[in-house]
Amino acid sequence: MTTMSNRYQPETTKNRPTMRHVAALAGVGIKTVSRVMNDEPGVSEATRQRVLGASQQLNYQLDMAAGSLRRAGRQTLSIGLLLPSVSNPFSGEIHRALEDALTARGIAVFAASLDDDPEREKALVAAFLGRRVDGLVLTPIAKSQSYVIPEHSRDLPMVFIDREPVGIEADAVVTDNAVGAARAAAHLIARGHTKLAYLGDRTDIQTARERRRGFIEELGRAGIPTSVVPVREGLHDEESARKAAVELLSSEDPPTAIFSSQNLVTFGVMRALKELGVSRKVALVGFDDFTLADMMDPGITVIAQHPERIGKLAAGRLLARIDGDYSAPTTYVVPTELIERGSGELRPAR
Repeated sequence: MTTMSNRYQPETTKNRPTMRHVAALAGVGIKTVSRVMNDEPGVSEATRQRVLGASQQLNYQLDMAAGSLRRAGRQTLSIGLLLPSVSNPFSGEIHRALEDALTARGIAVFAASLDDDPEREKALVAAFLGRRVDGLVLTPIAKSQSYVIPEHSRDLPMVFIDREPVGIEADAVVTDNAVGAARAAAHLIARGHTKLAYLGDRTDIQTARERRRGFIEELGRAGIPTSVVPVREGLHDEESARKAAVELLSSEDPPTAIFSSQNLVTFGVMRALKELGVSRKVALVGFDDFTLADMMDPGITVIAQHPERIGKLAAGRLLARIDGDYSAPTTYVVPTELIERGSGELRPAR
């Protein structure tokens, strides 16, 4: 567990800007601001732009839950959860762990998929803020999350998961990505492999960069020339990973072992190995465990994350912040686990 340097200090005032503030700054009436915010007709374009400029300057978000806020003492008893994709099993387990912890406090969890799209991240954050959620749990993809500083400084609890935020100091719960990838490399090297390949996700994703770094650095420590290690990246789905693996395994000097950096990439490699008939000849270690991995032939050796622990830790930190914990932001690192099932224990052919 590592602690970030600056302390979590909300502003002395916790009052959010209102339509009245926007109206005063724009020099119009409150009803005009309401019409602009709700995209209603009857407002000139010049006035509309003046109101939008004032709302942006004040970081005003339309309060879509004002009635419920009044009834609940300015709490909506809801939080926003933004994940790469709610259909991914890893994301699903995090969602369930958060839901289990927060439901016990009567807090509803509203989840959305980011699709690893920076613009979608910002739009969905704005949408949740407009509904006055009591906190956010977010897997960031944008280059910087500094755009949420105004809300964060007004004491809106935020916890980042899977990836650490950039441009803002806040609690984060992450996996030891580089350490886990290094463990996969060491495991394959210990089985006699010197011709290893790396198949990875998009390079703009923080976790993917860390896993590549851990894997390559471990090869270097073992004396394997890293400049000649085949690296295929930008593989964000099963089919692109399958094609990359088929290309590598069909080359004149194919690898004897493959490390796949996330579960969708692992699925693509598995298909390629079966297609070429080398499932029992080429070793495979995947990052992320998945259902039925032990039912394959051979079973798939993995570096397992613990999404349920990540979700539980994130829920605990969010509740602590909601309850008034203003201690320094902390990054919690959840260890990975190597699970041997057969595919990662195959030795290179003599």
